[in-house]
Amino acid sequence: MGALRNKHTVSQCNKIINYMNQHGSITQFEAASVIGCYRLSARIFDLKERGYAIKKIMVVKKNEEGNTVQFAKYMFED
Repeated sequence: MGALRNKHTVSQCNKIINYMNQHGSITQFEAASVIGCYRLSARIFDLKERGYAIKKIMVVKKNEEGNTVQFAKYMFED
């Protein structure tokens, strides 16, 4: 298992785990707006290095302007 770099990284990882446990998944928007984490994919990498089984699903939706957007949603594997 890889070592996390600092207390801030550990704190963000713990918040991500808690959020995913409560809500079932997390997106970059949720991570930034709720947790203040702007590098979600890096924290997911850190969590995988610590042994967490996390999968990524790509979501395609229309935004408020009607444009098609794509983003990642992370959740624990079953």
